[in-house]
Amino acid sequence: MPFPCVVEDPMQDASLLPREVRLGRALCLWLSLVLVLMPEAEGSSLNCHKTCICASNIVSCSKMNLTVVPTSLPLYTAVLDLSFNSITRLRAEWTTVKLLKLHNLLLSHNGMSFVSSEAFLYVSRLRYLDLSSNRLRLLDEFIFEPLGQLEVLLLYNNHISQIDRTAFSGLLSLQKLYLSQNQISRFPLELVKDKTRPEKLSLLDVSANRIKVMSIPDLQVLPAWIKNGLYFHSNPLGCDCTLYSLLVHWHIRKLNSALDFKDDYTCVLPGPQKMTVGAFELNGDYMNCSTYKEADEETYLDQMLVLNCDTRHRDMQKTWAMPGDVPVTPHNNGSAVVLADGSLRIGPVRAEDSGVYTCFAVSKALNETLYVMVKVHNFTLVGGGETLNTAYTTLVGCLSSVVLVLIYLYLTPCHCFCCPGHSKPQRHNEDSIHSSMLSATPTHDDPATKAGLSRHVAFIDSKELQGQNGKVNPNAQEEEEEERQALQGRGRRRRSDADSISSVFSDTPIVV
Repeated sequence: MPFPCVVEDPMQDASLLPREVRLGRALCLWLSLVLVLMPEAEGSSLNCHKTCICASNIVSCSKMNLTVVPTSLPLYTAVLDLSFNSITRLRAEWTTVKLLKLHNLLLSHNGMSFVSSEAFLYVSRLRYLDLSSNRLRLLDEFIFEPLGQLEVLLLYNNHISQIDRTAFSGLLSLQKLYLSQNQISRFPLELVKDKTRPEKLSLLDVSANRIKVMSIPDLQVLPAWIKNGLYFHSNPLGCDCTLYSLLVHWHIRKLNSALDFKDDYTCVLPGPQKMTVGAFELNGDYMNCSTYKEADEETYLDQMLVLNCDTRHRDMQKTWAMPGDVPVTPHNNGSAVVLADGSLRIGPVRAEDSGVYTCFAVSKALNETLYVMVKVHNFTLVGGGETLNTAYTTLVGCLSSVVLVLIYLYLTPCHCFCCPGHSKPQRHNEDSIHSSMLSATPTHDDPATKAGLSRHVAFIDSKELQGQNGKVNPNAQEEEEEERQALQGRGRRRRSDADSISSVFSDTPIVV
């Protein structure tokens, strides 16, 4: 039989109720009181005297053996320290109210292995988030998207092996990201490459991971203020001369990433032994890489040239000096103009613009001086191209002439006496050269001989038949007669028609 906690008639005297009813009512009221005073199931209420330490807007709950985040956090909380506890999971409902003044959240050393993708919806104004030294393995997509004002994110010393490409989307104000001492095998190029990197990111630490390959050309074109804070030492990178050149260049520029950890940049030599050596030693016996040299800026006459003042820090005040330490001002040189981003534009380039240009960069923390060597070729780009084309055409013409001469000398058609089957020339079956050229009529009456002869086109130089006065050589008939008499024993010849001589001087080729 149930015992009601309240009587149906409040005017009824309680002493008149049965003893069982009075006992049941007392028990029910006691249970109700216990339930009211009992802590909530989700977590203990914040107690600034026992659970945490409250100092103004700072709430420190570090090293309190907490397994869940305390509830009923004050709305004025600006710094919340939950480090060195046992909070293994950060759920979406870890806070039920919006903490709009919270800008620092410390959750390091908790053994945390799970962070909900909605865990930061109520703390969207965070500027500093420390999730280091936990057991995180995966960074899910858009996990940090609500944190548009976050500036520093610490994720080092975890077990992170997978990072979704959209995990850091929305971090528009991110300046420093620490991902060292994890198990990352892919370099997050989207964090430093133009158009995809956070606009204000100046430090990215991916050291002591498992990265074997990096896109060196993409790193070479980065601004110096990004390379100054890009740390990737203590990774099993493959040894390569491009890696050596990159690091040596950074060291010459005194970039912090290469200067502070020079001895920690190592690589693995190719080969079965997989020997690990220092990356700065590749110019020795290991790979004999060439010594790095700064490249000069080269241009041509009448071109436009822009010189960048690639400083280690961002937003520095920059001034320029031309060759001869002449300061660049709006009035002293019309061809050199300092642009809004601090770069120097020169143009149209003249021959006297060659030389060393100096950029002076100044900020509150650093003064830096950069030198840029400019070499101007003494011709225009179009003119130079025409000169090269002319030289190429001349060379091709010369080679073609040589080839034609060689063909003429060594590859002319063979006469019949050198053909297979003709051991000796048979002059009695051939016409004399004069008769074959001066007559269009065959000189033999034998039909078989006529059929065997080929038809050729021949041109005769009229100089052979002319004397000094330009007339027909009068000795031509005598020479032909002498030739006829010399060949009497070999066959009879028939003189050519007189008209055939005049045909020599026509423009029409003679068919033989």
